[in-house]
Amino acid sequence: MKHLIAVCAAVLFSTISYGQLQVSASSGLAIGSATMKLGERVNASSTENSYGSYGEGINFQIRGTYFFDDSFGADLSIGYLKGTDQDVSIVNLPSTEVNAVARARAFGASASVVYKFTNNIYGRFGALLKLGGKTEGVIYQKSVFSEAEAEAFGVPNGSYSETNYKEDFHGHFPLGFVGAFGYKYDLDSNFSLFAEVEYYGISLKRKDSEIAEFNTDVKLPDGTVAVSGLYTIDNLPEGINKTTTYVDELSNTNTDTSRELSQKVPYSSFGINFGITYKFARAIKE
Repeated sequence: MKHLIAVCAAVLFSTISYGQLQVSASSGLAIGSATMKLGERVNASSTENSYGSYGEGINFQIRGTYFFDDSFGADLSIGYLKGTDQDVSIVNLPSTEVNAVARARAFGASASVVYKFTNNIYGRFGALLKLGGKTEGVIYQKSVFSEAEAEAFGVPNGSYSETNYKEDFHGHFPLGFVGAFGYKYDLDSNFSLFAEVEYYGISLKRKDSEIAEFNTDVKLPDGTVAVSGLYTIDNLPEGINKTTTYVDELSNTNTDTSRELSQKVPYSSFGINFGITYKFARAIKE
């Protein structure tokens, strides 16, 4: 037992003696990977599928890495993704216009193993978690009144309703994969610059959504507002629910429109990051 304790202590002392901590900050641009159908684009002559991933966009990361020896280390990071707009519903018809997009606003974290192939080239891979945030839907809809509707509102033919609203979608906490290869260039004994290519493999199952903003105005053919705030967040039109819950199963006799079947949406991406690293002095100098 004493011999085992002595060996463990020697290994621990050796690890601490080498141990080196470094912190990094980076930003990068990601494009969608493993894209899925997110919506449709419709006009008078055709309908086109819209494909994408909510992982596309600009990301910011702060990372801490601890190397146990010349090659192996452990990495913890937190990041923020500002996703680009993805087309969900684009409609351009004589009586109806819709422009509905959605984008990610998400916080995530990862835990990875790091391996240095050389002093300049490294790789890392590990688990990816989504900590919080939302997929934000931004919707614009214009609907031209029929003659009967225009007469009911007391407005001339060609008048229309214009609706703008935002809906925030939240998901269950997922587990994904992250992998990266990078190259670093030492500026001095403490600072270095790096560039890396990174892959995120993750999907998110929807949990619930909530309408955050809502407004409908009635406008005349020239765009003048005839009725302001016909519908608002406190006075939603019939059939529109402020909150929606997504479930895996619904009865065929279900009449509750605030419950819908869930779906998985993609957040996978390929990206390139650029950043700077600061290396602290080793715990015990050799």
